[in-house]
Amino acid sequence: MSYVSRELRKFVYTRANHTCEYCQTSQQISGAQMNVEHILPLALGGEDTAENLALACAWCNSYKGTQTHGRDPDTDESHPLFNPRTDEWTTHFTWREDGLMLLGLTPIGRATIHSLKMNNEYIVPARRYWVEA
Repeated sequence: MSYVSRELRKFVYTRANHTCEYCQTSQQISGAQMNVEHILPLALGGEDTAENLALACAWCNSYKGTQTHGRDPDTDESHPLFNPRTDEWTTHFTWREDGLMLLGLTPIGRATIHSLKMNNEYIVPARRYWVEA
């Protein structure tokens, strides 16, 4: 069973600037509470440590579940999902010019976008409001 202390949760929120470490959705803009999630799930041996915790929006957290790998839709090959503690976000992702869609720059980026449905039919219209604001 997981127990992440209040102090550690606060650290994770602060480290991530209250922003999803996967899709970069801001808690302030979205108005939705973020989740402290386990990068390596507890069920697979992950621990309640700062190095294994990331801040995730409800969408990314829900779709990620216990996944650690995903399929690159360009090659159909399996790759590790983006790890916010060891991977640089800008190495794997960029925004489409209009700011509405995330684009994968690497197999890890593409597999993560695909597996976490980071351009799903609910988040893209919301991004339009955020971009236009």
